[in-house]
This record gives sequence, C-alpha cells and structure tokens, in this order.
Amino acid sequence: MHEWSLSRRTLLTTTAAATATAATGAGDRRAFAANVRGGSERRLKALIARMSLQERVGQLFVARVWGHSAAQPDQLCADLNVRDFGVGSANEVVGKYHLGGIIYFAWADNVRDPHQIADLSNGIQRAALAQPAPVPLLISVDQEHGAIVTRIGKPATQLPGAMALGAAESPSAAREAARIAGAELAAMGVFQNFAPVADVNVNAANPVIGIRSFGSDADAVAQLVAAQVRGYQGAGVAATAKHFPGHGDTSVDSHTGLPRIDHTREEWDRIDAPPFRAAIAAGIDCIMTAHVQVPALDPSEDPATLSHAIITGILRKELNYDGVVTTDALNMQGVRDKYGDRRVPVLALKAGVDQLLYPPDLSLAWNAVLGAVRDGEISTGHLDASVLRILRLKEKLGLFRDPYVSPRGVERKVGTRGHLAAAARIADGATTLLRNSAGLLPLRRGRGNDLLVTGADPASPTGTSGPPTALLARTFGELGFTATALSTGTEPTEAQIDDAVLAASGKDAVIITTYNVSAESSQRTLVARLVATGPPVVTIAIRNPYDIVHLDGVGAALASYGWSDVELEAAARVIAGRVKPRGRLPVPVQSDADPTQLLYPVGHGLTYE
Repeated sequence: MHEWSLSRRTLLTTTAAATATAATGAGDRRAFAANVRGGSERRLKALIARMSLQERVGQLFVARVWGHSAAQPDQLCADLNVRDFGVGSANEVVGKYHLGGIIYFAWADNVRDPHQIADLSNGIQRAALAQPAPVPLLISVDQEHGAIVTRIGKPATQLPGAMALGAAESPSAAREAARIAGAELAAMGVFQNFAPVADVNVNAANPVIGIRSFGSDADAVAQLVAAQVRGYQGAGVAATAKHFPGHGDTSVDSHTGLPRIDHTREEWDRIDAPPFRAAIAAGIDCIMTAHVQVPALDPSEDPATLSHAIITGILRKELNYDGVVTTDALNMQGVRDKYGDRRVPVLALKAGVDQLLYPPDLSLAWNAVLGAVRDGEISTGHLDASVLRILRLKEKLGLFRDPYVSPRGVERKVGTRGHLAAAARIADGATTLLRNSAGLLPLRRGRGNDLLVTGADPASPTGTSGPPTALLARTFGELGFTATALSTGTEPTEAQIDDAVLAASGKDAVIITTYNVSAESSQRTLVARLVATGPPVVTIAIRNPYDIVHLDGVGAALASYGWSDVELEAAARVIAGRVKPRGRLPVPVQSDADPTQLLYPVGHGLTYE
C-alpha cells in the first residue's frame, strides 16, 4: 500500500492535526499557518519575522538525501544518511536543518518509479509541515531530458534533449516538451526543475555542455529557452535557466576544475546574454549560476557563483532580475578550490545567491552561514530578502495551499499515451540527415532487410531500455527488418573490430552508432574497416554531431543528439523511411585540421524526395 493512499484532503487534515499536536505552542503554529494563507507579501514577511534564525538559514539550503522513503529508507540508505547527516531518514534531515528544498537523484535511490516518487514527496512535505514553522519544501530535480541529464525514466515520458529540440527548430515543440515534462514532474510532487540550459554552445570541444545546449546561435537558443520557460511554468513547475553568465564556451568541465571564458564584454552581450535576457522576459522563476571565471565581467576571476560583480552587479542590477538565484551544485570542484567548503556558501550568499544547492558537507555549510549571520558578515536583512524570494516562489507554485500529490494525479499525468505520442513526434522532427550518398536512405525492406547494428554503447540514461545497439536492433525488428546487435564500445579493440567485420559479412547494410569520435579514436578504425567490407554503412552520431568530420566513406550519416529511447527510435524510423528527416544542424560542423573550414553549416539537413 502506498504511504499516501489517503485522499489529498485527508492528508492535509492529518498534517494539520499532526502540526497542532507535535510540539508545544500549538496556538503559535496555527498562527503561522494563518499568516501564510493568502500568500500576500505582508503575510510572507510576517512568517519570516516569526521564524527562528536557524529556520531562516535552513530555507536557503537544497540538500540531497538517501532513500526511496521519507521515513523508512532501506538500511543501506539509512546508514548513508547517518554518515552524511547524523540522522537516518530524509524526514530527520529536514527537521535537523529546517531545509527549504530537496533535490532527487537516481543514484541516491530517490526515483524508483512515479508512485514511489510521489510517496517520497508527500512524506518529505509532511516532515516540513511538522516543523515549528510549517513551511513546505521546494522539491527539485535535474530533468533536462535527452541522454545526459535525465533522473526520472520510464514509465515517465522520455523527451528529446535540448540540442535535438534545437535541430527541430520549433519553439512550439520546445514549449510542448516542457509542458509535458512539467505536468509529469508536478504530478510526482517535484515543483522545481533545473532546466532549461541557456548556454550557447560555441565550442565543439565543450566537455560538459554540448548536446545539453539548444545550439550555437544565440537568438535561436533564446527563443527556445523562452518557450521552455513558458512550458514548464505553465504546467506549474518552476523553471531554472542555467548556467549564468554562460557555460557554452568552455574546454574544462566545472565538475572537475574551474573553466575560464575569455569572451569580451561585447562578446558576452552578443553570445551569452541573449538566452538569459529572454528567460527573464518570459518570467523565469529561477536562474542557476555557473562555476566559471569570466574576467571581462569580474577581474577578480572568482567563480561566477561567488562573484558580487556578476550576480548582483549584472544579473540583479543590469538585467533587473529579482527572482530566485540558485548555485550550481556546491560539491563541484570548480567552486571549491579557491576558498574551501566553509567559505563558499557564505561568499555565494554575499554575491547575491538565494539557494545553496547540494553542499558537500551540509552541516559545515549550514553552520558557516549561521555563524556569518550571527557575526554580522551577512546582515539579517540580506538573509531575509533571500528567504522572501524563496517563499514567494513557493507561494506562487501553490505549495502553501497544498503541497501534496495524489495517486490519481500520477496515473492521469505520467507517461500517458498522448504524452508518449507527442514525444515521438517531436523526436521525429529532430533527427538530422547529414549525408546520403547515392540516395542510400531510406532503407527499404525489399533491398536492405538484413542489418547489423554495431558501435558505441554508452551507459544508458536512467530508466531507459538500452543499450543503444540492442535498442536500435529491436526497433528495426519492429519496423520489419532483421537486425543483429553487436556492441563494440566507445573505444573498440582490435578483437572487437574483427568481430564486427566478421558479423557484417553478408549483411545488406551496417548501422554504426558513434560517440564523440576524435582523430585518434579507434571508432574511426571500426568504421573504416566496416566500409571496406562492402555493405553500405550508415552512422548515427548519438552524442555530439561532429563525428562525421572523422568518418570517411560512409554511405549515410545522421545525428540523433542523444541515445535515449525516444531519440534512437526516431533515428530508426528515419532510416527505415517511416518518417522523413526534418532536423537541421543547430551547430556548425567544422574541419578539425582547419577550424575555419566549414563542412556543414548551421541549418544543414537533408530530406527524402
């Protein structure tokens, strides 16, 4: 039986009763709730005035917890909670630190299935409303969709990622994708999504953004960011544009180091700023900072997350943004090296941030902020302004009225037939055909029935069917072909290449998945050897679309911009001729040897007659 098999009304009644009896001062607690009802600025400020300093500090923190259940996690997760927080359950973590938010991760055992997620959300909200100041939590997730950053998988709807949406060139499709994603998240009790990515990916070697970006054209990215903001927030979920002031021209991953962006101020205004300006114009609820140096914006070369010049000077004052600002995860190395984990949360708040996301040591960070307020380094006025922004957002999302979700809502909203059909339709419009020598595609069952599907099989996204070669082979089977899958990995060995060559003998065509092929990659050898065997070769770039630069002699080449089920299935339908390719490159493909030589421009994409 689900923890929340009761109706929402019963849950609210139960919570109210628990709130009234769980602590001394029940009259005060009822007054707290009364102060919140209606959500006016005056009442929110009155609530803040009655909160303890510890409770106000807690509102700033968005923490990660272990376990699928708020009260009864598995023993391993309970032990991990004790190790990290000194208590065994999510409920106790919320109570100990008076948290303002929780972020879900698959690896933390938070997201087994939609009903369990909704259970967890309701349990955590009950814990929050049992506090002396009953303030609902803002539960969040990184659900960008596509293959790289997806936390919640099937049976929730899988949607194409950002660069695939960029290839579709359709703001309406981007908005529809965000509306679907937002509706399903809200049904599971997740009311803040750390998406869309507003970075303009102008560096083909970017190791951390890439296909998470809509593309390289600032105006096109701005249109799609604004569309997604409207889609998410129209569905009742706070969107979060990231990563300010822009992470699209980096060659270092901020998870492991501190990237430096050497754009001039004029270049920043032209390249990086437009999507954030568009997000603000669209009414964005939240903006996430980047752990990057931008000397033209702040000569101190502090990470932007800790830069008063960037967060307050530019984002708050120049762009006139007064919504919630959240850090990127504070466990990332890019923000930790210069000042250390004790100083980082304090400096972020002084820079103009409101939410402190996922500090590596919650106790250390929480006590550091508490001490900074007590010592006067952070004024109570500054603290209360951040808390007010967070409470305004919670009120806007309706969490003070009703933070709970129901099983019926999950069943009506998550993974519906209509949502799945829309996701497939959007993906069909994104698949991009880069090369099609002698009209090789589409493959027709009469002249290309027996296929070998081989190549790279990166780790499948959470809750997907994978691996990619096996998924494609199954999909081709459903489309009337005979298909055999043979994985060779992202760095195939000589023995694996030999096996693939042997398996290709007698096949009508070979489909090869490629994954970020470089000049030195053994994937090049795999493709060259298979081209030499005789059957026509079709490649699908399942991550960044630049692989074609290094692949000579292939008959046809496509870009799927991801290897989630919905993206791969669309690529198979295009190859099989069930749909025509309609995607257009949202980034340029340039020669490795001479970056000034443009091989495929933005907007390139072939179709069938």
